[in-house]
Amino acid sequence: MELTVWLAYVSVIIALITFPGPVALLCMDHGLRHGRRRSFATVVGGAAASLVLMALSSLGLGAALAASETGFLVLKIIGALYLIYLGIQAWRAPSQPVVFDAVGEEGQTRARATRWQLCRKGFGIGISNPKDLLFFGALFPSFIDMAQPQLPQFVVLALTWLVVDLLTMSTYAHAGSSISRWFDSHRRVRLFNRTTGSLFVVAGAGLAASHR
Repeated sequence: MELTVWLAYVSVIIALITFPGPVALLCMDHGLRHGRRRSFATVVGGAAASLVLMALSSLGLGAALAASETGFLVLKIIGALYLIYLGIQAWRAPSQPVVFDAVGEEGQTRARATRWQLCRKGFGIGISNPKDLLFFGALFPSFIDMAQPQLPQFVVLALTWLVVDLLTMSTYAHAGSSISRWFDSHRRVRLFNRTTGSLFVVAGAGLAASHR
C-alpha cells in the first residue's frame, strides 16, 4: 500500500471515528462512572466489535446484507432496541454521586461493574448497528488496490482503524473521568443519567428510522 493512500485513509477515519456516536457516549459515561482505567475495557469492547464487523464485511456479509431488505431490517431493529434498552437503564440508574480515589478510580462506596461487563457493553454497542457492515464494505474497496494481494492491505487498514479507534475512545473515556468531579450531588448525577439515557434512546430511534 502506498504511503499517500494510507495517509488519505488515516485522515478519513480520524474524522469518522472522532465524530461522537453511541460508542463514544458509552465510553464517556463509563469513564465518569468507573474511572479511566476501568473504562478502558469498554474501549476494548467497542474496538473488538469494529474488528468483527470488518472481518464479516471482508467475507461478503456486508454485501449480502445490502441485498437483503429483511435481514437488514431485522438487525437494525435489534440494534435500535438495544440502544433504547441502554437508554432506559441509564435513565433509571441510581443518582448516588460517584466517589473516586486519588488515582481517578471509583471508590468502594457502591458495587462496581466488572471489566468484563464493561467490555461486553462496549462490544454490544459497537456490534449493534448493521449499517457499519455496509460502511466497511463501502470504505475498504476505496483504499485497496485490487491488482495487489488484498489480505496484507486489509490487515493494514484494520490495524490502523484499531489504533485510531482505541486512542479516540480512550480520550472520550478520559474526558468522562475528568469531569466526574463536577458530579458531586444527587441532582447533577440524576441530570447526567437522564441526559445520557435520552441520547441513547434518540440514537436507537434514529437507527430504527434510518435507511441504508
